[in-house]
Amino acid sequence: MASFARGILQRLFNREFRPADVAQQLVGGFLLAGPFVVTEEVWVLAGHMSAFQWAVVVAMVFAIGWGALYRADSGRDTDDETEVAGIPYRFVTLMFVSFGSVLLLALSFAAPETFEAGMFRTAKAVSIGAVFAVVGAATADSVF
Repeated sequence: MASFARGILQRLFNREFRPADVAQQLVGGFLLAGPFVVTEEVWVLAGHMSAFQWAVVVAMVFAIGWGALYRADSGRDTDDETEVAGIPYRFVTLMFVSFGSVLLLALSFAAPETFEAGMFRTAKAVSIGAVFAVVGAATADSVF
């Protein structure tokens, strides 16, 4: 009976995912992504990355995001969250914000044109920036 009552209390006081959480993720993502979009070294690194290295970086972004949302914050449970195709909606938005904020800034600042980057090099540069954007987005979501 105690576990049943505890379950009800957890669901009542569980922090639902709200539009304000997406706004927090956006602020954190853009805050940490900005410097990496306009740094020439990031674009040079992206030009030298292999497809395997790029895949590893993308996997790191996903791992950092998952760890920050669901491992570092012990009060958050994936079973209590709304899901999209079995994936928590909060995590989906985190990935969208992490990669999307970097891409939006890169395109807004004309970084691909400035650094003469094609689509694949731009994708690699975006993934490098997303490593940092995901930290900012997940931290802002968890803290605020």
